[in-house]
Amino acid sequence: MRPAREQATSNGQTYMITSSTWGRRALFSREVWAKLLIATLHHYRGNVYLLHEFVVMPDHIHVILTPKTSLEKAVQFIKGGFSFRVKKELSSRMEVWQKGFSDHRIRDASDYRIHRLYIQQNPVRKHLCEHTEQYPHSSARDGFELDSPPQGLKPTPLEEPSTARLEGVPFQNETGSGAPEGKSFQSEISFRGAARANPTKSKTA
Repeated sequence: MRPAREQATSNGQTYMITSSTWGRRALFSREVWAKLLIATLHHYRGNVYLLHEFVVMPDHIHVILTPKTSLEKAVQFIKGGFSFRVKKELSSRMEVWQKGFSDHRIRDASDYRIHRLYIQQNPVRKHLCEHTEQYPHSSARDGFELDSPPQGLKPTPLEEPSTARLEGVPFQNETGSGAPEGKSFQSEISFRGAARANPTKSKTA
């Protein structure tokens, strides 16, 4: 039996969340879809959550955020808001998201650094680019307004880990007409070239 997801609101916790497209279709390989999703992420930034890092992959997204409401409501704003804009702005009626999402609570600065690098290196590992800053739909690229991590999670200038073990438990997946989108992260990830994963960009406190 899976434990219930945390229901507290404004608890100040930071999470990495993952959500996949319906049937793992590569919807976000379309430029207009990926840009609209990024615009949606920024639309709710500040009011619903603090936005720290993100990457929009062809068939899923990873986001590090600190909710100002419950985690579930924050994700509902992202997914529901994007689905609404797809219908309104792109005139599409197709199903966008698989049900539910997976999440991992960031425990400390080291954990934050590991998951930030995972997000930044994701397009490189999938051979979508050679360097993290080249991928246009990632916070690793210059030009995106982001929020600094909470004080206790700010990375220290220590050497980045060469490998990382990510463990994110999908505590509660919705049930419905599709398979749950979230799979537990439990794999050894190589972060070669991590020095390239720290481009300078504007962040707001």
